[in-house]
Amino acid sequence: MRLTRRKRESRRLMPMREQKDPARGVFTRRALLFMAVQVGAMGELAHRLYGLQIDDGDHYARMAASNRVSKRLLAPPRGRIVDRFGLPLASNKENWRALLMPEETTDVAGTIERFSAIIPLDERDRSRIAREMRHQRRFVPVMLRDFLSWDEMARIELNAPSLPGVLIDVGTRRVYPDGELMAHIVGYVAPPNEQDVAHSTLLALPGMRVGRAGIEQNQDEQLRGTAGSVEMEVNAVGRVMSELNRVEGMPGDEVSLTLDRGLQQKVLNHIGDQTASAVVLDCHNGEVLAMVSTPSFDPSLFDSGVSHAQWIEWTNNQHTPLINKAVAGVYPPGSTFKPAVAMAALQARSVSPTDRVFCPGYLDVGGTRFHCWSRWGHGSVDMHDALKYSCDVYFYEIARRVGMDHIAQTANQLGLGVPLDIELPHTRDGLIPTPAWRKAHHHHWNGGDTIVSGIGQGFVQVTPLQLATYTARIATGRAVSPHLIRSVNGTLGEKASPEHWPALDMPDSYFKAIRGGMFAVVNEPHGTAPKAQLDLPGMLMAGKTGSAQVRHVSRALRESGHFNSADLPWEYRPHALFVCFAPYDAPRYAAAVVIEHGNTGADAAAPLARDIMRDTLLRDPANRTTPPPESVADAGSTIE
Repeated sequence: MRLTRRKRESRRLMPMREQKDPARGVFTRRALLFMAVQVGAMGELAHRLYGLQIDDGDHYARMAASNRVSKRLLAPPRGRIVDRFGLPLASNKENWRALLMPEETTDVAGTIERFSAIIPLDERDRSRIAREMRHQRRFVPVMLRDFLSWDEMARIELNAPSLPGVLIDVGTRRVYPDGELMAHIVGYVAPPNEQDVAHSTLLALPGMRVGRAGIEQNQDEQLRGTAGSVEMEVNAVGRVMSELNRVEGMPGDEVSLTLDRGLQQKVLNHIGDQTASAVVLDCHNGEVLAMVSTPSFDPSLFDSGVSHAQWIEWTNNQHTPLINKAVAGVYPPGSTFKPAVAMAALQARSVSPTDRVFCPGYLDVGGTRFHCWSRWGHGSVDMHDALKYSCDVYFYEIARRVGMDHIAQTANQLGLGVPLDIELPHTRDGLIPTPAWRKAHHHHWNGGDTIVSGIGQGFVQVTPLQLATYTARIATGRAVSPHLIRSVNGTLGEKASPEHWPALDMPDSYFKAIRGGMFAVVNEPHGTAPKAQLDLPGMLMAGKTGSAQVRHVSRALRESGHFNSADLPWEYRPHALFVCFAPYDAPRYAAAVVIEHGNTGADAAAPLARDIMRDTLLRDPANRTTPPPESVADAGSTIE
């Protein structure tokens, strides 16, 4: 019975097992669909991974590196300026500074404020930073503070986590070992302004400086150099972890000047505290061996910024320390102009060296009396005696005969009243007036203008550099012109050769006549400059004195016999001038000295010029290849 029941149940269940299960089919389709989705997703993922790692791998590697590596340009070291013997006149010294990389911080203003709380920034710093942020790209670093002390650097490093994008960097500052001694020639540097940066993106780099005066300005582009670069590893807040790679910039060219630093110092020592200028030239090639202008200034102050008080002190000083008087000071040449007038008369054949003029102490022209410096006159004088005694009446008369146009033409040929193309900015050309010049200024030229011009007064204006050039041309008969750059990176310039300068179109006999008169000024009895005689065996010097009035002296005062210009206030005294060359028989050096309000050339300028020429001859810098020991001992430090 039990068996029968099992059979019946078995027969009842068999159709159910053999019947197809609908739910099972649905499950299988879902599994396949899910599998297909998985395969597709895996395929897409594989495709994306291939694109990321293979196709775009380099791109994303660079992006990743940019989050880790900071790259920036480095300001190149500025080229050195040295004297003719290689002694440094302008070099570089390391200093520490704080930079901000704008692209490495999301809150530039906040970072600057936090930095200012640690290292105070004044209004000038803030305005400069704001200006640079406006005009520079975000990848160009902005200097927050320069010339950091060790204490300031320690505070910045301690607070580095709160100063993203701020880093300590080593830069260079300009060093002038001789300070005031070379300031007017070497010049100075200062931070670039917006116009400078617009002309050269290199100047946007922190620490870059622009030459603002002297050789620094004239040779600015050659001295700048080529930028370098550095790659640094930084963390998430922009703090530098390590330096990965550095390519140093190419330093600027080294500029060697014709100056002898030791001679420059000796000239300054002789001038002392007088307001004066002096120039020494090599007669053969025009090299400037010394150029001093006093008083002077400290050029290093411009690198870090001149205070308002200091600027006011300089600009209000009646002795004008910021002006290079040797090239930008213009003065009436006084009697130092007389050799040019004599040459003009010879050129125009208005007189010969032996023609004589009688000097009673004055010359009356029309209703005007023109006085000689000697109340008693010089009697009958020829050209030689007129130069020796510096007779005004003689030169009044020959100026009247030759005319101002001929005088101006000859003076220009001798280097007066014309550009000299020396490698310095802000030079002045002086003035040799003519009737045409006077007419252009809506005034009439009269005979009296020519007469007073004959003794270097009136409208005649020259610079000390022009006087030295003029003297060198008289000494050699060649059209030598002054220059300051001797070589760049060791390559000598063509001006160093005497053959570069052609002979002047004037007969040598005329030059001999004038040189003879200048010799008599110093070496013959009753010459106007006996104090200029050299005490060197076998060495003789020729020269010419000059005293240039700066105020009118009336006839009554002159004839009273009680007038003495030394009793006047300083600013009303005449300028004292002296020009000279030596050795007389083989001229090698020419010099010009101007002492502002020094009263007389014979008493003040002539002895000074004698001392300067003596030192020049003893040093003989034109023929020396190494500096004397005393020059090396106090030449200052080199690049540090």
